[in-house]
Amino acid sequence: MRGARGVSLQCGGGVRSKCVVRALRALVFVVIIFWNISITWAKVRPPSSMERVVSRQGPRSGVGRRPEMSERRPNTNSQRRVKKEIQSCYELIQKLGRGAVYLGSSRIKDDHPHYLQALELARDIARLLDCTTWTGAGPGLMDAAIKGALEAKKPVGGFKIAKESGEWIRSNFHPYLPAESYLTCRFFSARKHGFVDAATRNEPSDMTAVVAFPGGIGTLDEVFEILALIQLDRIGSELPVPFILMNYDSFYSKLLEFLHECEKWGTIADGEIAPLWKECSTNVEALEYLVNFYSIPQ
Repeated sequence: MRGARGVSLQCGGGVRSKCVVRALRALVFVVIIFWNISITWAKVRPPSSMERVVSRQGPRSGVGRRPEMSERRPNTNSQRRVKKEIQSCYELIQKLGRGAVYLGSSRIKDDHPHYLQALELARDIARLLDCTTWTGAGPGLMDAAIKGALEAKKPVGGFKIAKESGEWIRSNFHPYLPAESYLTCRFFSARKHGFVDAATRNEPSDMTAVVAFPGGIGTLDEVFEILALIQLDRIGSELPVPFILMNYDSFYSKLLEFLHECEKWGTIADGEIAPLWKECSTNVEALEYLVNFYSIPQ
């Protein structure tokens, strides 16, 4: 009891105040150490998944900014880039010339019957119209059209997207086309502008066409965009452009049935769709249509 009491008495008076000061100093020292550790960890630790999402999407989606400021300040940088890319498409068309534009699946393999049919049709149209062949410069039926045009020894141009559906890797380069014959687009809108302009007829002597091969979502997107432009007379010229839907093996028959049902429902006027394009089941039928459309002597 006396030993314990003696220890407690040592912290009395001035000695006790010294003990308090020492304790406070020790506490401050510990706080400083932990503060430095936390700052160092914040600098070296990898960002969390949520922080990465916010850092990537925040400025574009308005996260971290007042809504009115987001609406007031459009992304002028993206607008300039789109405009510049569209202009690059126009310049490539001016260099290579307008012609036949082909839309189609990037997934069809070269051993598929539709691949051979697409190759032969593109070859024969290039010879018939003596024109440049334009595609998305991708694999599948786009590649078939390119090879058909090369067999015909006619010019080829393309508007490539860095990554097509079904591809595992992104690529800005075509495996065999010269770099000066195609453009790798970042924006789908620029690519579509290129397709439409490549098919536009500025003079009655211009012979162009749009040919839709079997395809998926991307092909249907392009098909209906061009269909709407033709319907609304917004194709870019008063001169008509032949639009051919290649219904190989009845591929598009269900789509045509759906559009017919739309007429029954009243969402499309009776007979509104048929004049906008020509459905063809065979290459011979498509070639005959172009011969008659342009009054080409045989």
